Amino acid sequence: MASGERILAMEGLSKVYRLGDVEVVALKNIQLELQARLFVVILGPSGSGKSTLLNILGGLDVPTTGKLHYFDHDLTAASERELTRFRREHVGFVFQFYNLIPSLTALENVALVTEIAEHPMQPAHALDLVGLKERMHFFPSQLSGGEQQRVAIARAIAKQPDLLLCDEPTGALDYGTGRVVLEAIERINRELGTTTIVITHNAPIAGIADLVIRLSGGEIVEKSWNPRKASPAEIRW
Repeated sequence: MASGERILAMEGLSKVYRLGDVEVVALKNIQLELQARLFVVILGPSGSGKSTLLNILGGLDVPTTGKLHYFDHDLTAASERELTRFRREHVGFVFQFYNLIPSLTALENVALVTEIAEHPMQPAHALDLVGLKERMHFFPSQLSGGEQQRVAIARAIAKQPDLLLCDEPTGALDYGTGRVVLEAIERINRELGTTTIVITHNAPIAGIADLVIRLSGGEIVEKSWNPRKASPAEIRW
């Protein structure tokens, strides 16, 4: 996939939730195009619409109005079966909580994903990419929080997705551990060229992004390019 090739296009995306007679507007008229191989950070406080937008981009939710295109495919016109296939073949998810299976080793947790992927990498290679080559036969209970999160990243990238979507990946971690996790995510973007989107409320993390999107009240209030990306080691929060 070439740099500069459009991978996602959002046209007037809005999301409204109904709670009885009350309407909650989570997103308002999102207009945005994202190119392949970018590292994007979406910033905003709780309730700004970050997770809603990430869920729509990953095919976990659908907008109330507007269009979302993945390359030339209109995801807003896709069936649930087509969205499931999109998630399985093209998207890797990393959440704040690791969701590992306790009875399986790190290697076995990653291998579960590769069994259903079209063109997976070897599970051991995925773990090596996140710095866990020596820990692949350990169970989650034998790993630190940061190591478990890196297993979750390895699991997400093992199917070689076009998109890596990360929802507050350092939210449950201390500074030092979070920096190691960010280094793993940045390495995946840099070495594999995986288009990466990270949502966070920690503004300093934006320093490692190519593109920073700020949300407030469900709207994009700022979009800025980083002329000089920082390395994760330079980030303080």
